[in-house]
Amino acid sequence: MDEKAAEILKKRTLTNLYNQRPAWLANAHGELDEAVAAAYGWPTDLSDDEVLERLLTLNLKRAEGQ
Repeated sequence: MDEKAAEILKKRTLTNLYNQRPAWLANAHGELDEAVAAAYGWPTDLSDDEVLERLLTLNLKRAEGQ
């Protein structure tokens, strides 16, 4: 492997990928978010805070054995 290729590969990290947030990655996350919402029977337009609130409620119920 030559030095140029090695430099290119060194920059291929998940952090850099997420920082660049290419359209295909944003679309994949959107599709995943919709699938998860559908699995829980939730609307797809919940804010992050609302999702976290609902997940906390589910986890607390599960911890109580309900």
